[in-house]
Amino acid sequence: MRAARLIRMALLVQSSPGLTADALARELDVSRRTVIRDAQALQEAGVPIRAERGRAGGYHLAPGHRTRLTTLHPTEAETLYLSGLPTALRDLGLSDAADTARLKLSATLLPSLRAAAESSVRRFHLDAPAWFREPSAPELLPELARAVWSDRTVEITYARPGRDGTVTRLLQPYGLVLKAGVWYVVGRVPEGPGGVWRTYRVDRVTALSPAGDEPFVRDPDFDLTEYWRASAEAFARTLLRTTATLRLTERGLARLPAVADPAGVAEALASASGPDADGRVTVELPVESEEVAFAQLSELGADMEVLAPDGLRERFRAHARDLAALYGVAGQR
Repeated sequence: MRAARLIRMALLVQSSPGLTADALARELDVSRRTVIRDAQALQEAGVPIRAERGRAGGYHLAPGHRTRLTTLHPTEAETLYLSGLPTALRDLGLSDAADTARLKLSATLLPSLRAAAESSVRRFHLDAPAWFREPSAPELLPELARAVWSDRTVEITYARPGRDGTVTRLLQPYGLVLKAGVWYVVGRVPEGPGGVWRTYRVDRVTALSPAGDEPFVRDPDFDLTEYWRASAEAFARTLLRTTATLRLTERGLARLPAVADPAGVAEALASASGPDADGRVTVELPVESEEVAFAQLSELGADMEVLAPDGLRERFRAHARDLAALYGVAGQR
């Protein structure tokens, strides 16, 4: 573990000269004291790393010194070859650049590592689009990607879903997200103090043009991964507009996460009552609509009874009567 951390520290200092002990401690998830000890260990191992004081201080490697990629472990080399989605690179217009980068990387690797890296390509393929969706890259995606890379404000025209016409916005594009074969751009609309964060589907951007000659200043605290996670959770929760009261067997409760929305299941489990005399528990499950709830909960069969709302309970009554009539079950009620 320490050897891997020392290599990572050397690579961090090489790629970002001037990192302070505190910054390295955050990157490596260790204490400041550990960073200082690791720097001493690197020096003893012959890596010319030094700490400098002042405004341009921090940790630096001696001029001209560079670590060698031949120190890669085979698993690390394999991972590098899997780090990009072929479909995403193609959509962004980066396929040729990625192929060239892989060739350059292969040329620097030892033969044994080169074989390990290339073998991963033959064993794993990442297919981003969802089933039954014809993959197609939005026409303006490469241009938008260039704006993301260069921190350039753009003016976009966006077709609003479910509404007539389009809307035009200035946008500081911070990042692109590929979700189930659909590209989204996350950015800040510079309106008012601090601006407003927005997410747009790229295939609904109908026009795009540069806005201004200077790059915008990125918010150093913005974390694309965390923003997407939080906004995706919030979006999923907004879809759950009603609540179904369910009475479940132990098996039904165990199967609930497999059929219902994760956000709704989490709330349902938190609301679960203790088992009744029949061993069943009652939960309050947030659902998108009665139609969606019926389609999802039908998979639970007799392990689930709907107590409310009345409309959903009646759907299951009618479904049970239809099944009984179809299969000739006696004693229908």
